[in-house]
Amino acid sequence: MNHLEQFYTLDPKPKLTVVGAGPGDPDLITVKAIKALKTADVVLYDALISEELLDYCKIDAEKIYVGKRPGESHSQDAINFMIVEKAYMYGHVVRLKGGDPFIFGRGMEEIEYAKGFGLETAYIPGISSSVAAAGYAGIPLTTRGISESFWVITGTKTDGTLSKDLALALQTSATIVVLMGINKLSQISKICQDLGKGNLPVAIVQHGTTDKQKVGVGLAKDLKVVAEENSLSNPAVIILGEVVKYASVDLLSGISENYNCKDS
Repeated sequence: MNHLEQFYTLDPKPKLTVVGAGPGDPDLITVKAIKALKTADVVLYDALISEELLDYCKIDAEKIYVGKRPGESHSQDAINFMIVEKAYMYGHVVRLKGGDPFIFGRGMEEIEYAKGFGLETAYIPGISSSVAAAGYAGIPLTTRGISESFWVITGTKTDGTLSKDLALALQTSATIVVLMGINKLSQISKICQDLGKGNLPVAIVQHGTTDKQKVGVGLAKDLKVVAEENSLSNPAVIILGEVVKYASVDLLSGISENYNCKDS
């Protein structure tokens, strides 16, 4: 860290603010997040944020794209180092992340790393795509008499595998939201069928809350077909549960009328 200490000044004191940009629609960012962007000296931003949000930054703020998509991302180690380096050089670093930074966003990892090098830290929540994408498709994650809770599960763990929590969640009546799972559709479908949930209503929402939003609905046993027939790909949210029947009426042709039917 000695090579960074040469840049250290008491004013401004090095600071990191981890900010949630929301699910895609730039109007869904919070007022507090906007205030943070206006005071940032450096903004490190991810692929899925609306670049309109960078207009809130000071004219002389440094804006650095760090990706977080396969094949075009800085490594997490590189991002962590850059946060500390830029904070010591310029002062206030905002780490602008899609959705909410504490929902599979590695926000706490970055905060803990920054604290280890003496930075002040702050967290500003963002609206998570796990909630907003479903809502914009007309799907409530909970509603009385149908779903009393919901699980948010990663489709891709650090080692690339699907979380085992999916099988646990399918043994409940909860709504299940899978993030980063579009490449695991066949596996998700098989797990559903193995547990007798092949006829569970499902929805896939791509580019949720934006003007590019696309939605496909169907049954868990046909999850791969739903994606193919509607040309759905990343970034997308997968929703499994009886609440999918509330999806916009024009989407419901892909779902059996009997939502509770058992696999034959």
